[in-house]
Amino acid sequence: MSEPAAFTPVRPTRCFEDLAVGERRVSAPRTVTREEMLDFARQWDPQWFHSDAELATQSVFGEVIASGIHVLALWRQMDHEINSDIDFVCGIGWDEFRLKKAVRAGDTIHVTSEIVELRPSTSRKDRGTAITRYAVINQRGEEAVSFTSINLVYTRSGRNSREASASASA
Repeated sequence: MSEPAAFTPVRPTRCFEDLAVGERRVSAPRTVTREEMLDFARQWDPQWFHSDAELATQSVFGEVIASGIHVLALWRQMDHEINSDIDFVCGIGWDEFRLKKAVRAGDTIHVTSEIVELRPSTSRKDRGTAITRYAVINQRGEEAVSFTSINLVYTRSGRNSREASASASA
């Protein structure tokens, strides 16, 4: 199994003004094992075709497959690898979410992100909206999962206000 890169929290450096439509990032690959799929499913999504390798042979998939929730947890790890430098306020939604291909034991996946739209807020100068298209892609170049994520991102003025407020209360 290829382990995710060790994550060390760092303060994000990029604000809304630093982002560009068309910006594309790609994570390192990660191989998914049968054992991790079973362990995850038994704890978080115990459907029989995710959590029991023997019973899963009787499913339409013919073998155990990763839970969609597991694939999203892997996406989240890989997204932090490539986008943790963005000063997000928070995510506010996903559109066009699709589970397109099953992730199977031995699949090697990676994540792509592409900023497709940037909208300054019309009501709050401390943030803007970044629309990003994400995909989890397998070793055959097939999209296993795709969606569009809507995220609020701090502007420089929002970041400076936040920092000043934190300093004043310290």
